[in-house]
Amino acid sequence: MPKRAVLLVNLGSPDSTSVADVQRYLSEFLGDERVIDKPASAFLRSVLVNQIIIPRRAKNSAHAYEQVWTKDGSPLIAISRNVRAKLAGALGAAAPVYLAMRYGQPSIAAVIAQIAADGIADLLLFPQYPHYAMSSWETVVVRVMEEVARQAPHLRVTTVQPFYADADYIEVMYAVAAPLLTQPHDYLLFSYHGLPERHMRKADSSRAHCLTVPDCCDTCSPAHATCYRAQCFATTRAFVARAGIPAGRHSISFQSRLQGEPWLSPFTDHEFERLPATGVKKLLVMSPAFTADCLETLEELQQQGRDTFLGAGGESFQQIPCPNDHPAFIDFLAKRAGDWLTRVRA
Repeated sequence: MPKRAVLLVNLGSPDSTSVADVQRYLSEFLGDERVIDKPASAFLRSVLVNQIIIPRRAKNSAHAYEQVWTKDGSPLIAISRNVRAKLAGALGAAAPVYLAMRYGQPSIAAVIAQIAADGIADLLLFPQYPHYAMSSWETVVVRVMEEVARQAPHLRVTTVQPFYADADYIEVMYAVAAPLLTQPHDYLLFSYHGLPERHMRKADSSRAHCLTVPDCCDTCSPAHATCYRAQCFATTRAFVARAGIPAGRHSISFQSRLQGEPWLSPFTDHEFERLPATGVKKLLVMSPAFTADCLETLEELQQQGRDTFLGAGGESFQQIPCPNDHPAFIDFLAKRAGDWLTRVRA
């Protein structure tokens, strides 16, 4: 029988919190043309990333990683390893489960080499991103397929599409959030990873809908298949409906941005400053763009965000964890993998 396997891919982390390791990681991450895609010249992008952005950010980023580093190293890597192990346990002999990171270790190139050496013939690629974005879901798929073409052209790859509004995934989010939703709170803020507005327009093949049509995310369009912003709104609508969050007690914001061009707004840090003045004293925050807690959720939100909100007059700040290795998330992954195994056996 042909051998089948599952490959989970997430973002990645530096090897350590040393400035040198963080510089090396940022060079790979920010050097990805789907993350920073301008200027068009690869040489000029390299100059921008390696001579301007990284020298300014590496020391601060290393300090930020120090705030969340654990005895097992990077939280994202440790959580991802747990997810891989638990999914492997759920699937048993039906399919081995591999884990790779888009940036850093274990690298996609090394893991594809191992998959090829293990004689795998059919592979389910499961990017650990609920939403489409050229700088997340797309770059994972492209990088994996580059290595498959180079190292294992015989390998048949099936890719799990973005699951931002999948009813089963919304149920995962609700299962994780439910314990905190029952506690007293005034408001729920959905904080998504930020992207340049230009990326929305670039992903719109029509070049005539995203951020062009009034209420573009609420106006049905094929562009939504590759529109990160529209998919964030769709996730929020689905979760709000499932959890029964009243109108007027929730909103969306976007965190993390670079200077120099318009990014998706409103900005999360600005919302932390604004909300207490509107009467929001007890805040719940969740980060639906991430399946595993990472630097952005653990340091930027839980630490910096909490300090900003409380400093602006808030009284209580609670963050809903990412799915991480919650049993409901493992069940979700196992179900999708099981459905695929059933199809490829047919």
